Amino acid sequence: MTTPIYAIGDIHGQLEMLEAALERIEADGGPDARIVFLGDYTDRGPDSRGVVELLRQSREQGRNWVTLMGNHDRMLSMFLEDYPRMDMQMKIGFHWLHPAIGGIETLASYGVDVVDGDRTRDVHDRARAAVPQNHLDFMDSLPSHHVEGELLFIHAGIRPGVALKDQDIEDKIWIRREFLDHPDPHPWLVVHGHTQVQQPENHGNRVNLDSGAGYGRPLTAAVFDGRDVCVLTETGRVALLPI
Repeated sequence: MTTPIYAIGDIHGQLEMLEAALERIEADGGPDARIVFLGDYTDRGPDSRGVVELLRQSREQGRNWVTLMGNHDRMLSMFLEDYPRMDMQMKIGFHWLHPAIGGIETLASYGVDVVDGDRTRDVHDRARAAVPQNHLDFMDSLPSHHVEGELLFIHAGIRPGVALKDQDIEDKIWIRREFLDHPDPHPWLVVHGHTQVQQPENHGNRVNLDSGAGYGRPLTAAVFDGRDVCVLTETGRVALLPI
């Protein structure tokens, strides 16, 4: 019999939703439950700072948790480098401080307001002064994937047919169509987020847990027994069967 492992989809600054999801997991698996977080801890929601601090402290305390890198997490790290960078995977016309992306909300959670007329260099200076170094260290330490038994946990997905050791980090945190449209089995059941859906989906070869918390929809917590998956609700487990 396998030991259950839990996973939480894209959080996007929703601290209250995260705390509720952790309560559901503890009720199902106890305080020492093994949890994998699929990335995108920041942007759009109201308390990215609180989410990062909860995850950072819990890892420092030795919790049995794995925190993966999402593309939004990397965008924060890139902006806070000595010379801010834009993620080259973004569409033309978009950047981390674009209203559709969520960096403005992330900085607000650190007490940095961005207003019309601000220069990027001024926002950058204020952000570097406000974001704690241990938060930056946490972001910079996030792994890009985690394998456990028959399960591969990753933020966005993998490029089909490419060995895991040869997968590009850009695909791991950004890929969509080539991965999502692939109908055949992978070497593992791939558990991912990144592409928000109305509710979690099990496609047989992959499970998508990004149910749109960044847009105010519920945050998904799920439990895996081998390849069997259940969503955790306030009333217990609900099987997530393949579509």
